[in-house]
Amino acid sequence: MRCLPEKVKAGAALYVILTSKPGQFRTELGAGLRPVETHDFVFFGRVKARFVIAELQQEVKVMVVDETPPEVVNLVPSKFFEKFPTLEQARAELAHVVRADDPDASLVRR
Repeated sequence: MRCLPEKVKAGAALYVILTSKPGQFRTELGAGLRPVETHDFVFFGRVKARFVIAELQQEVKVMVVDETPPEVVNLVPSKFFEKFPTLEQARAELAHVVRADDPDASLVRR
């Protein structure tokens, strides 16, 4: 496991967005990831995806579990995830998921 550059260790936070789709796959939090916020993407009253904005405390391997048989576990290095320097930028990225003019879709903070 690789450590983050010195400037991050000195106190600058980085945020990643972890996605899970019920019945398809889930992304699990582990050591080195601190959950900050959770949002559900709701479409026609049903949760289609769950997003967790997490603070990346160190480079990690993120566990992504395929929920369809046969269950497969993948360990994805966090270097492949888009990183955001602020929580506000991560939230703005999530806002792109929902079209403002679509009354049947919403992003609900849990």
